[in-house]
Amino acid sequence: MERALFYLFGGLAVLGSVWMVTRRSALSSALSLVVVLLGLAAMYVMLQAQLLFVVQVWVYAGAVMVLVLFVIMLLNLREEESRGPALSLGRLLVGGLVAAAAAWKAFGVLGSVRVEPPRLSPEFGNVAAVAELLFSRYILQFQIVGVLLLAVVVGVVALAKRRA
Repeated sequence: MERALFYLFGGLAVLGSVWMVTRRSALSSALSLVVVLLGLAAMYVMLQAQLLFVVQVWVYAGAVMVLVLFVIMLLNLREEESRGPALSLGRLLVGGLVAAAAAWKAFGVLGSVRVEPPRLSPEFGNVAAVAELLFSRYILQFQIVGVLLLAVVVGVVALAKRRA
C-alpha cells in the first residue's frame, strides 16, 4: 500500500510537470508547479523526512509560488496569439512514444534494483541540527541567497514600473 501511494504521488508530480511545460499560460504553468511541489512534499512524508516536507510546503509551495505569482501579475504577461494548435497529432504521437519508452525503461530499472537504505543517526534531518549548520557553518551562503532574492524582487518591480 505504501509503495502504491509513493508511486501515485510520484506520478502526480510527473503529470503536473508535464502539464506545466505544455501550457502556454504562465499562470497555468505556475499552478501546475504547485501540484508538482505538493506531490514531492507528500513523497517526503512517506520517506519519513518531516523537515523536508515542512520546507517543501512552506518555502517552495508557499513563499516561492507566491513570489512567482506576484512576478507574473507585475509583468502582466498575456498569452501569445497561438499560430496553430498547441498539440498537433504528430506532436502528441511523438510525445506518447517518448513517454512510453521512458516508462518502460524506468519500470525495468526500478524492478531490478534492490537496495537496502542506509542506516541514519536519529539526529539526521533534525530541525535543530539543520539550524545549527545553517546559522553557523553556512551563514554566509544563507545571507548571499537572501540578498540575491531581494535583488530579484527589486529588479522585477523596476521592470514593472518601467512598463507602466
